[in-house]
Amino acid sequence: MSHKTPKIVSNLKDIWTVFAIEVRRVFSDSTVLLIFFIAPILYPLLFCGIYHNENVEDMSIAVVDESPSAYSKRFIHKLDATPELSINYRCHNLAEAQTLMKDHKVRSVFYFPKDFPSRLAEMRTGRIVVFSDMSSFYYYKAALTGGNSVLIDEMHTIELQRYEQSGLDNEQANIQMQPVVMENTTLFNPTGGYGSFFLPILLVLVLHQTIFLGICILTGDARENRKALIFIPRHLRRRSVHRVTLGRAICYLLIYVPLTILDLWFVPRWFNLPQLGNLYTILIFALPFLLATIFFGMTVANLVVRQKISPMLCFIFFSLVLFMLTGMVWPQQSMPTFWRLFSYLFPSTPGVQGFVKIASMGAPLSEVRHEYLTLWIQAATYFSLATLITLVRNLLRQRRNIILHRIRTRLEQRGANINAIEPLLERKVGKA
Repeated sequence: MSHKTPKIVSNLKDIWTVFAIEVRRVFSDSTVLLIFFIAPILYPLLFCGIYHNENVEDMSIAVVDESPSAYSKRFIHKLDATPELSINYRCHNLAEAQTLMKDHKVRSVFYFPKDFPSRLAEMRTGRIVVFSDMSSFYYYKAALTGGNSVLIDEMHTIELQRYEQSGLDNEQANIQMQPVVMENTTLFNPTGGYGSFFLPILLVLVLHQTIFLGICILTGDARENRKALIFIPRHLRRRSVHRVTLGRAICYLLIYVPLTILDLWFVPRWFNLPQLGNLYTILIFALPFLLATIFFGMTVANLVVRQKISPMLCFIFFSLVLFMLTGMVWPQQSMPTFWRLFSYLFPSTPGVQGFVKIASMGAPLSEVRHEYLTLWIQAATYFSLATLITLVRNLLRQRRNIILHRIRTRLEQRGANINAIEPLLERKVGKA
């Protein structure tokens, strides 16, 4: 026991040393400070503010009624009564309505052709043509929602009138029309808003991408300025390199725990987004997600990043790809097998799926067990890879520096100008 205690204390001191070094690196780089502290706060507030009003109300529309009749007037009256639509213009023809749409005075046009009442009177299907501005999804959704609600109500009214004309009373007609009563209840997104669907995904992706980008920038800066070994204590560059990985990870984890509470707990409540999960469940689930993302960032950074600017290109390219691979936009069951398996290389996939179930559906931790275990497996795998790659790179750097030192010594003994041939030496020996 006496031998183990000093070893544990020594390990903790090593981890603390690496942690302190990494904290200084983070707070000495203005770009990383911007990514770690400003972006995770600014992006959620910006997008939540933009999508706060999840549905368009009183959207300006025009009506072209070439068949003035009781049917069309009743339909138009109901359209104007919907919360989504407001009839601001009544046009005599489509050309007049088209001009209004070009001038962006209206976002949708409802056209009633001349044969609309005659077709209904002949027990045939009446036609209504809807033109919608597709410059925004919200305009189309408002026209579709308002028009469909009136259409369903009007179909019910017309069908009821037809049954009553055939000799049935009101109660019998209602039974014929709807023998089974159906109630439609929207779960988890009662407003049907785009923000309630999109923003929980965005909140997780913001955490994932800022962690990844910040780690890659720190690694690229160290490699670009040939300081990768300087930030690692000399006695930790071989077998004890796992303490380096742990020390760095603890630094990033402590930074992102309060940011996770802010983004995944306070921001949804502040903007009245669906938030059925409790803080304890969110934090327990977020722990493996943050660790998996941190170790994933270290693995990719140690493997491919050579310059400080290069992670920016990865960030821009992969953000949209990760959004599509989460399975929220397009079901994973409908994806090709390759892309479904490829998506699980990224912690964002199980992270988004689990958080949406917890926050929007109120799922306990037991119901996100698959995503939770997947994140722990990713964390363990990427920790091992990050440690192994760091060890190999450190050994290669040390070997390279030894070779360069020997060559410089021999050349100096022969009276060569070292400064003149330094670039040639760098190319010959290579970069680790």
